[in-house]
Amino acid sequence: MGQKVSPIGLRLGINKDWNSTWYADKKTFAINLKEDQDIKNTLMKKYKACSISKITIERTSGKLTVNIFTAKPGMIIGAKGAGIEVIKKDITKLIRPVKLLVVNVKEIKKPDLDAQLVAESIASQLEKRVAAKRALKQAVERVMKAGAKGCKVQVSGVLLKANEKAQTEKQFRGSVPLHTLRADIDYGEAAAYTLIGKIGVKCWIYKGEILGGKPADKKGGNE
Repeated sequence: MGQKVSPIGLRLGINKDWNSTWYADKKTFAINLKEDQDIKNTLMKKYKACSISKITIERTSGKLTVNIFTAKPGMIIGAKGAGIEVIKKDITKLIRPVKLLVVNVKEIKKPDLDAQLVAESIASQLEKRVAAKRALKQAVERVMKAGAKGCKVQVSGVLLKANEKAQTEKQFRGSVPLHTLRADIDYGEAAAYTLIGKIGVKCWIYKGEILGGKPADKKGGNE
């Protein structure tokens, strides 16, 4: 089971939570799902330069809460919160009427420990014609300096113009125990669109073990 590409799906309900939290009957399930996808796709596309890691959505009776996790909250919030109102107007066009719409912008204080942002950073460098090996090595070094216990990054695609065959380049530091369910492993993926073709980027970051809902200390106990 540890060989699954995404370690998050394997750990749902253990130390990872769903990005969409709500209950619905058969009639409204597909509608809610479509609205969630539209909200995420629209915001990700419009605020691509704002380093958004993920968007979570919570639904209760008459209330819709959208949480945006970003490394650059100021760019989204804008002057005196004007950006929040713009986001609310965009979301209102995509969903059915609700009594209360809440948009929360949450800051990611350590972007170098967020797998999604690291993957997008590597993809951005590849699009700027930075060598794949160099981009991976620099990314892994930043992640380890930020305090991670292990990191694995991988790119796949046509990396060199002279070589038409797809290649896979990897960089690995520390340990990434994919089989250990209590391990706190973050995963992210992105795509770089270059003149040669599309290059896929994957990133795994191991932050330590979670025991009883709390990060384990160096001795293996709870803090």
